This record gives sequence, C-alpha cells and structure tokens, in this order.
Amino acid sequence: MASRPLWSGLLRANLPRLNSPLNTALPRFNSRLGFSSLTTRTMASSTALPETMKTLLQASRKTTEVISTTAPLPTPTHPDDVLVRVHATAPCAGELLWAINFPDSVPIEKVMVPCQDLAGTVVTAPAGSGFASGDRVYCRIDAARAGAARDYALPRASELAKVPPSLGWIEAAATPLSALTAWQALFVQGTLDAKGIKGDAAARASNGKLRVLVTGAAGGVGSWVVQLAALSGAKAVVAVCGGDKEEAVRKLGATEVIDYTKTSIEEWTAVDPAAREVDLVIEMVGGKTLAGCWAAVKEGGAMITINTPPEYGKPEGMKKQLSKGLFFIVKPLGSNLAEIGELIEAGHVRPVVDSVWEFADYKKAFARLESGHAKGKIIIKVSDEA
Repeated sequence: MASRPLWSGLLRANLPRLNSPLNTALPRFNSRLGFSSLTTRTMASSTALPETMKTLLQASRKTTEVISTTAPLPTPTHPDDVLVRVHATAPCAGELLWAINFPDSVPIEKVMVPCQDLAGTVVTAPAGSGFASGDRVYCRIDAARAGAARDYALPRASELAKVPPSLGWIEAAATPLSALTAWQALFVQGTLDAKGIKGDAAARASNGKLRVLVTGAAGGVGSWVVQLAALSGAKAVVAVCGGDKEEAVRKLGATEVIDYTKTSIEEWTAVDPAAREVDLVIEMVGGKTLAGCWAAVKEGGAMITINTPPEYGKPEGMKKQLSKGLFFIVKPLGSNLAEIGELIEAGHVRPVVDSVWEFADYKKAFARLESGHAKGKIIIKVSDEA
C-alpha cells in the first residue's frame, strides 16, 4: 500500500521566473504575448514587502534532495498571477521524482520549489480577478510552475478559492490537492453524480445503485474519496487500508473495510464475488494493489487511477473489460475548490491532517510522507501565523 505515485501531477503550463524582487510598482507584462503593457493590481498601500524570502528548492532536476535557502520574491509575469503570502503548504508523495522520471513533462523553466498546495493571504491580485489584498485563499498550483514551500508564491486566479471561515491555515493547506483529486475522480471522471450531494433525488437514486472501492482510503486523497462518495449517496463505500485505520475510515463514511495487511483485495472479493464486486474503483497506490482492483471491479465497471494507468496493472490472461479505465491528472480548478469549501462550511466534510512540521523540519516532513504510512495530509508551516 505504500507505493509512491509515479504519474501524478505531470501538467504543462508556462512558468513565471523567480528572477527579481517585487516592489510596489505595478508589474509590467510582455506585450508580445498579447497582454497590455500595464495591468492594474490591487494591493494595500501600507504593505511593505521584504526583498528576499526563505524557500525550499529541489537541489537539481536529477536529485530528490531538498535544500533550504533564500531567494528574491517572485514577480507576477502573467496577467492572472496573484501574489500570496504563504502560511502553510503540503508536499505531495512522489513529487521529487517528477523531473527524474518524466523530464519532458517538467518544463525546463520551472523554478524547482516543491509543495504545490498552499493556504495564505493575498498580497496583490489583478483587478477583476475576484480577489483582493487581505483575502484568505487556498489552492493547488499547477505542477508545471513553482510551488508554495516559500514565503510568497504565485498561484493563478483561476486556481484560487477563498478559505472557508471555519478552517484554519493548517486544515486549509491540507485540502486542495486531496479534495480536488477526489472530487474529479468521483464526479468528473468517475460515474457518481455530484448533484447527489445536494439531495437531487435522481442523482441519489443513480448513485444508490453503485458500489465504490477506494484504495489508500486513510490517506490524503482517499479520506476525501470516502467522505464524498458517502455524502453523494453511493450504495457502498469499500475502503482499503491498514487495520489500525479502520475506525477512522468508518467514521468518514466507509461501509466496508479491507485490511490489506491481513487479506488481499483478490481474496476478499473471492469470498462472494456477486455481493462484493464494485461498480467504480478509485485507485491511487499502484503495483499489486492495482492488480487486485481488477478482481474487484465488475465486468463493464469503471476504474479511475491517479498513480498508474489501469491497463498497466491488469493481470495477464484476465479478459474483463471496463466501461471506462482512466489514469488522470487533477486540474487545479478554483471553481471545484469553492464547491468543496461550501461542503466544509456546512460541516459535511473535513480535511484529515496527519502531522504538522515547522519549516526548519522540512526533511522530517518529506520523510514522513515517503514512509507511506501517513493518516491524512502532512503540513509544513511557512509563517508564524499558521
């Protein structure tokens, strides 16, 4: 169950360069890219920004070593860039291997700042973006751009949503990647209907016919899949996790639990295939776990993965066919995050935090992440306000 994600997060986009300190002058944009030469931005007139900031950096594209250093503040270079003071961030399993395993998928221009999730306060924002100086925001920054393990980051307005009032910085930083991945896996790529969450009768009737299995159910993404699937009215939510996490996942909404330390998915399914097979698999572990999911999914069922494409784990000789088998990469959409925020504020779902680390202890945070035993998200505090 501790396999590292090998494929997730390989998105392409243009990168802002971390090349000069930000001053209070309005940023200029390259007119040859089709932007106006001067774009109005909102910023509190009393804001005084430092010239340099602390930041984590992947030492090179060929190593997983992370170092702590200082750098100039990033300067907005895209018309939708929002400068945010970061209070907390979260690393993603396997992210330090992206440039090593998939060098063509990580733009050479990327400033190698890890941790794409952030919770923080807007410093400057483009006029008309819907955000203003002082707003509490959170997001997932596109993985092709510099991350948020630094005092100031540059998410795009389209990636941002306002933090629900009930969330502090730690829980806010634990939400974006995991919640967005779960939402899109279930409702955008998967076969559940999101309208069931709000009580739509037809959606709940449809969802009520579907059994859902989720691997890594106690982890950052898995815990959200369990909550959202249950909330949408799925017939059953089968959680695959260690036995010590059974109580936690049942509280989140799991109706059945497979303790992978005692029985494999194949063995569990074989006890009563007619009753135990599932209509939808959300798989995020890969390896033997992915192979086991082929035994559990129904003929004509759906399998959505975020680690390894489904067909890569299909056992030799198996003739089962899926209606949909898809490996997908999450899209960092603030609009989806805003919907999730409404559910959080209504008390229907909550992020799950494994542990919180001081910025200086970032190596311990990454070690905890790579152990594969986290029960929820691992958070790194960036500011003293977190």
